[in-house]
Amino acid sequence: MISFVGAGPGDVDLITIKGRKLLEEADIVIYAGSLVSKEHLNFCKEECQFYNSASMTLEEVIDVMEDGLDKGLKVVRLHTGDPTIYGAIREQMDILDEKKISYEVIPGVSSFTAACSAIKKEFTLPEVSQTVILTRIEGRTSVPENEDLEKLASYGASMAIFLSVQQIDNVVDKLKRGYGREDVPIAVVYKATWEDEKIVIGTLKNIGEKVKKEGITKTAQILVGDFISGDYERSKLYDPGFTHEYRKASK
Repeated sequence: MISFVGAGPGDVDLITIKGRKLLEEADIVIYAGSLVSKEHLNFCKEECQFYNSASMTLEEVIDVMEDGLDKGLKVVRLHTGDPTIYGAIREQMDILDEKKISYEVIPGVSSFTAACSAIKKEFTLPEVSQTVILTRIEGRTSVPENEDLEKLASYGASMAIFLSVQQIDNVVDKLKRGYGREDVPIAVVYKATWEDEKIVIGTLKNIGEKVKKEGITKTAQILVGDFISGDYERSKLYDPGFTHEYRKASK
């Protein structure tokens, strides 16, 4: 069986216990070398074979998987963050389905939740936002027209923007038009949970200048929305005047 494993956002201890165990047992590990911390490989067996997929094509990745299985070896496909978000795993799984090769997907901590934890905030605040939009701006690859960043921003939901910091000015322009204001709080988190993590916080008015000053051009999450600062309502979950299945309201 092929195991697709989420390595987490950076800190090697943020992989799941199940994911770490699979790494320890693996005979072959195909890892996303441009983003996955190589420290994960230290947990593998000495005789484990490593393949850096950064320099491989889809077909080459599948060939390594298939060859490993033919030899009765355990194969781990190690992705950064959570493999189901911008992981390009569907195309791999479809080919495995065609070849009738079984596989499993082990979730991981995504960089968007790691980034929110890094700034010590909560995406979903009562009467502020109960929706989180995960997206990216168009670049060398497009996005569907109805998912343009300006349109998504018009909903006023909390947003986590992947793979876009290199276009920070374009991102800010679209967000300003979508939100209809420039005082919206925004945070840029470079390499969340890594040792060289950087956090830049501002508003749509000044974040571009701040990010450029820090020299951040890749490997960063852009978080935007009023969840970052401002007022919010107290949660009903722990409100003494609110009754639910496990607690009656105080009189």
